[in-house]
Order: sequence, then structure tokens, then C-alpha cells
Amino acid sequence: MTQTARETITAYYAAFNAENPAGMLACVTDTVEHRVNEGGIRRGAAKFAEFCAHMGVSYREHLQDIEIFVNDTGTRAAAEFVVHGAYLKTDPGLPEAQGQRYILPAGSFFDLKDGKISRITTFYNLNDWIAQVSK
Repeated sequence: MTQTARETITAYYAAFNAENPAGMLACVTDTVEHRVNEGGIRRGAAKFAEFCAHMGVSYREHLQDIEIFVNDTGTRAAAEFVVHGAYLKTDPGLPEAQGQRYILPAGSFFDLKDGKISRITTFYNLNDWIAQVSK
């Protein structure tokens, strides 16, 4: 039995907040497209898993105030949330990491197929984040 879109997105963010990349991967298709603003497109669950592993080392993030929106057919969804994070390990081309904390509004858009996420597009204001970690 497939989950509803809302249940899938809820499970995805619960896994994110539990620092459970395997739980996040269970919510996506093998051919998932992951698009992050200011970055390229990762295609496939293996590339998404690499991204999750990198994020788990470089950042510690917890999402709050998550609001999920789903279309009538359950094929598309969106979420708005606030990222509360710490910058732990320097990413190339970004300011040096020293455990700086940040609070950043963000959002994601999703396509769903057969109860799983087939596309994730995430947006946030990179300049806002850079300003916060550069203080």
C-alpha cells in the first residue's frame, strides 16, 4: 500500500530531523532528482545518499515550523520551514566553519510517484546564510 503524499513528506522530514539518512532514502525513488538552489542537479538515490552523508558531516540542522501543502492528486507537494543549524565543517567556496549557528527560512517542492518522492527542489537565501555564518 502506498502512502499519501502528505504522509511521505511528513516521514521524509521526520527522518531529516532524526538525522536518519536511511529513513530519508526510504521516501525517495531510485531515480529521484535532487535540486538545490545555487547548485546542480543530483540524479538517483546514490547521489542523494552522498549529499546526505556530506550534509551530516558539515552541518547539523533541525527543521521547525514545517507546513506541508499537497495538490488534490497527491503528485505534487510543497513545504515551508525554518532551518535551525550549525555550520560544522567548511564547504569549498563558503566561509570557514567554526560551529556558527544560523536560522534560515526555506522551502521545498516535490513531485511524487507511487507514494515516493521523485523530485526535491529546495530553496533558501544563500546570501542570508553567508551573512549569518560570517559574523
